[in-house]
Amino acid sequence: MDDAEAALQQQLPAALRQLQPTALQAIHHTPQAHHGHGHGHGLAGQLPPELHGLDPVDANAFQQRLQVDLQNAGAAFDQDQNHHHAGLNSRRALGDPQTPQSQRQRQQHHGGQFGVLTPAPALAGHALRPNESLSRLREQPEQDLFQTPDCAGVEAGGAAGHIDNLKIVPHPPNLQEWRKKLFDVNDTITLSEDEFQIYFPHVDNIYSHRSTQRYKRKPFVSHYWDCRLKGRPPGTPKSEDPNKKKRKRTARQRDLCDVKIKITEYFPGAMLPADFSPSDKSNNFFAPGQPGGPPLQQSPPFGALAPSAPFPGGDGVAGQRYYTVQRVNGNGGNGKGDGVAGPHKHSLEDSDKVKKNSVLRYMLKEEKQKKKTQKSEQKTYHKRATGLAMATVKKHSKEHELKLYGSCFCPFVQRVWIALEAKGVPYQYVEVDPYKKPDSLLEINPRGLVPALRHRDWGCYESTVLMEYLEDLDGGSPLLPLDEPQLRAHCRLWSDHINRNIVPLFYRCLQAQEVEKQVEHAEELKTEISKLVDVADLQGPYFLGPDISFVDIQFAPWMLRLSRVLKPYRGWPDPEAGSRWGVWLAAIEGNDAVKATLSTDDLYLDSYERYAENRHNTSQLANAVNSGRGLP
Repeated sequence: MDDAEAALQQQLPAALRQLQPTALQAIHHTPQAHHGHGHGHGLAGQLPPELHGLDPVDANAFQQRLQVDLQNAGAAFDQDQNHHHAGLNSRRALGDPQTPQSQRQRQQHHGGQFGVLTPAPALAGHALRPNESLSRLREQPEQDLFQTPDCAGVEAGGAAGHIDNLKIVPHPPNLQEWRKKLFDVNDTITLSEDEFQIYFPHVDNIYSHRSTQRYKRKPFVSHYWDCRLKGRPPGTPKSEDPNKKKRKRTARQRDLCDVKIKITEYFPGAMLPADFSPSDKSNNFFAPGQPGGPPLQQSPPFGALAPSAPFPGGDGVAGQRYYTVQRVNGNGGNGKGDGVAGPHKHSLEDSDKVKKNSVLRYMLKEEKQKKKTQKSEQKTYHKRATGLAMATVKKHSKEHELKLYGSCFCPFVQRVWIALEAKGVPYQYVEVDPYKKPDSLLEINPRGLVPALRHRDWGCYESTVLMEYLEDLDGGSPLLPLDEPQLRAHCRLWSDHINRNIVPLFYRCLQAQEVEKQVEHAEELKTEISKLVDVADLQGPYFLGPDISFVDIQFAPWMLRLSRVLKPYRGWPDPEAGSRWGVWLAAIEGNDAVKATLSTDDLYLDSYERYAENRHNTSQLANAVNSGRGLP
């Protein structure tokens, strides 16, 4: 080849330069290549034997593409011919020989031996026009037209390395019908890209990926999947690597089912003739021996260009990806080679018992993550008093023979705490976490409930009992009337009313999740409180008159929580101005002994969120309320 001829060849498209000289001559001497008109001769008759395997219809379509691109390349060469001759002379003057090594480097740069058939990547959703593929070759000569999914991204639920971009759609239309169809696979099933991405994740638990076959010059990829109930092969030797994660796998019986399926994934932008029609058998896009194709003959050299299944109506023509699913068991993949294809030997329900599909696994994972997030965001009970109560805790932190074990948010503890402050007796306050019960508390109350009282070497629990014990010590201001046994009995009677009726209804109203139940329990609570208000001293402001007493302290913790807990969570109303109930509430809120045990409002709001949401195992009291039993 002389210098001028070499320069001329360099101006041709990279793909055309790789054709063998005889094939290039045949293309140059077709009438269309020189004149751009007339019917010319068939390409198959003039190309070298390497190209004779193309079907005549495909060859004619391919010839038209070559001719159009050759005309464009020739026009560009005519305009720039003088410039390149000058460049050639300059290279000669500078001693730049055309060595075989430099020629091979340029050939490697511009494409392989069959670069004319090496397609460039197609745009997603865009079908190549008849004369477009060679233009793509000139721009990106070393990339494939057909985008294999080796490096594609995987959406949630996708099977990385197998089939990409699967979607998670929990409840698509006709889901059960699609699952049954993809389980049976009685006939070849053709799915659009959206259909496959949406419905296959619902059945991927039925099958286990076996292998994937990719091709450089085929517009499709074949994925082979075995039925998961085929069983597992004999176990591989245990790894000695201590860092390798050990999976717990349950052994299953072998050969429970021998079904295997083949999923063929066809890429967008396949090299189709412009007049291709799926129903037109003359186009002969299909491989010989396949449905829609001619009878099986000797395989041509470029048979790799033919896919192995019929083209669905319109998807590939419009440049869209599509899939076919067919059952291929009986070809030896089941280890038997019996050649007998048949359905599954089990039901769809049996497959669902073995493994959950990707959609269910994704939803369970999301639900677990959601619960974990909610749990991290949930408010919990406080473990330390705040506000004025914190100052009281510090004031009574020194060692003393009379010890009160309590928790800052507990209303039963607050009963005894207010009584100690109201009576003015010395004591030590010991803050404990009732959900992490210390041994010192369990020694007093084996159930670990607060409040608990230790006096020297003796201990006791239950808030009402402890208040009675403090009265019997004859220390400080009395809370029950002295020398008036009938009035003392009257106080005990209404204290029992508080414990039996008011306190349980408070928690029923707070823990109810249905609005109707919340309203019902709120009305019942108002009724029981009204009964207590009706028997209180008319002048007040406390239950027995001007001074706080036993019944006031029994009810005080829940009176405080009506506005701090039940109002924000259940809309509890404020008292009417000037009412006996309103006067009583105001007296309790302003009492010094009560205020000394009162934490800030956020402590109660946070600590009672668990009750308002009725979380599982919130407390023994909450469980008793939910079960309809009496308070523990």
